[in-house]
Amino acid sequence: MAVALPMESNPDTMNKYLEKLGVSEKWRMVDVIGLEEEALSWVPRPVLAIILLFPLSDAYEKHRRDQENEIQVKGLEPPKDVFHLKQVLSNVCGIIALVHSVANNVPHIELNDGLLKTYIDEAKNLDATAKGALLENSAFLNAYREIVRTGSEPGTEGEEAVNNHFVTFIHKDGHLFELDGRKAFL
Repeated sequence: MAVALPMESNPDTMNKYLEKLGVSEKWRMVDVIGLEEEALSWVPRPVLAIILLFPLSDAYEKHRRDQENEIQVKGLEPPKDVFHLKQVLSNVCGIIALVHSVANNVPHIELNDGLLKTYIDEAKNLDATAKGALLENSAFLNAYREIVRTGSEPGTEGEEAVNNHFVTFIHKDGHLFELDGRKAFL
């Protein structure tokens, strides 16, 4: 698997990237600093998606493999209106988490003409693996490199493998979905 530039867990960088991709400035990423009622009261509403960053571990990898087996045995597939793509490059889980967040909320988010709208339109009828391959061959990665080159955290400009992973949680049609580019779907 080829290696891309890892995304930093920084709402300012993510927001600059989303703007560059065509997401209206009305929609922002923010840090959630705690799950207590007071901390959650600081989070602007409405919340359309939650992106979680966590360290990869042997326990997580076992859980992921077990879920993959369950998905295959049960023949589970995402509902047609859930946009899910498979990760085909190392380190693009942050970009995939952002795409999952926006693509599954297009009815609610003002999406201007640009890279993301074009990608979603081209990918919406593809399977998850083909969506991942299309992302790999799009201008997304170069757009992110441009943002990172002017980024806020030193050390994010190298293309090294990292041991953290982003996933997205969305609410759609009364269900909570975990969207993880490393999993088939669940």
